Amino acid sequence: MKPEALLPDGVDTVQANGLAVRKGSVGALLANWRVLSDARHDDASRAAAEADLLALLPGLAALGLFDVFAARDPRLAALIARQQAGKLES
Repeated sequence: MKPEALLPDGVDTVQANGLAVRKGSVGALLANWRVLSDARHDDASRAAAEADLLALLPGLAALGLFDVFAARDPRLAALIARQQAGKLES
């Protein structure tokens, strides 16, 4: 399957288990994790990145991303596990 079969030009979201998941969500997860895990960023930037990352987890889980890929960073893996166990608010 090609990407355009899932999200043709002009379509920015896909529905997964009742959640709208926006195009770019995987890239945003990675970008937010880079900021969150880098101590060179200030506390405000890291807090914003964490909030954005947490908001992405339910949609990415609904897509099945974490059924296929596992986070290698233990801190990110713990956040994903907590979200999947229903212990995180989005």
